[in-house]
Amino acid sequence: MPTPPVLNTGATPLDPPGDPPAASPAASPGRLAIRLVPDPVLRRKARPVGPGDAEAVRTLVPRMLEAMYAAPGIGLAAPQVGVPLRLAVIDLQREGTRAPLVIINPEIAAASAETETHEEGCLSLPGQYADVTRPRAVTVRFLDAAGERRELAAEALLARCLQHEIDHLDGILFVDRISALKRNIILRRLAKALRAKEG
Repeated sequence: MPTPPVLNTGATPLDPPGDPPAASPAASPGRLAIRLVPDPVLRRKARPVGPGDAEAVRTLVPRMLEAMYAAPGIGLAAPQVGVPLRLAVIDLQREGTRAPLVIINPEIAAASAETETHEEGCLSLPGQYADVTRPRAVTVRFLDAAGERRELAAEALLARCLQHEIDHLDGILFVDRISALKRNIILRRLAKALRAKEG
């Protein structure tokens, strides 16, 4: 998730086989490239992180944070850098102070009936924004970077960011939560912008 506008590469052993990803605006040698729509990895449901993934996660987390800060953004899910694991990093960076949150195998345990509508964007759809309605508050259970079980009650921007990143782990983009008409406009606009950049 990019830094809210109002409210708002190098290959590694973690990279899946196949064609190299389209470079995101933040990509540079040695930095993870953020995958852009329509990369199919963004539509796949990520698998849970298991004990055998511990070393990969230790390597991946700081690189994801680096890519997120460089973008700049406030949230990034592992599928966005081509790694199909249920892992995301978040940092609202309030008052310019970094306070990264690592969520592994997150699940929403509870959501408020009260909703809020705010503008959202996504690092995988650069420059594209739309109003999205989500529960205002959620409780999320997850493992932290040390493998400890945590439960976090969040509201407002943090709740929105958590929901946005968990959606990524299920192959869902914020444009899936708006009308088909608005979604198609955004996707056409993004495709045109990417073609212009490549040309």
